[in-house]
Amino acid sequence: MTIKHEWRGAFGNAALNALHADGFGHPVAETDWRERLERHSLGWVCDWEDGSLIGFVNVVWDGGVHAFVLDTVVAQHRRGRGVGAALVATAAHEARAAKCEWFHVDFEEHLRTFYFDSCGFKETTAGLIAL
Repeated sequence: MTIKHEWRGAFGNAALNALHADGFGHPVAETDWRERLERHSLGWVCDWEDGSLIGFVNVVWDGGVHAFVLDTVVAQHRRGRGVGAALVATAAHEARAAKCEWFHVDFEEHLRTFYFDSCGFKETTAGLIAL
């Protein structure tokens, strides 16, 4: 099976809401992803397999040199096969092409190995205020 990576790929909100629910373990929402992404994102990557959306990552930015990874999600049945790392690699490539100089991510502890070992992020000092 071949996975197709699409930068700023076309998707339906229902498909992305279903993938998000599957990947993050919550009920299917009715988020208007298209409107949200068009307003806030440098771009996004959609991964497709046999016509089904199996992976997604959002790349938001500051309009300058900083890009940020959000909502990295892979369908549960495709995890552990490099799909997530390929999503992030495509996102990093496109952020670099847009002249971004920094590619940021924050994550929960259980994703540390994925982002550092599989995706090549380096540990840095950062701060966070939970609102």
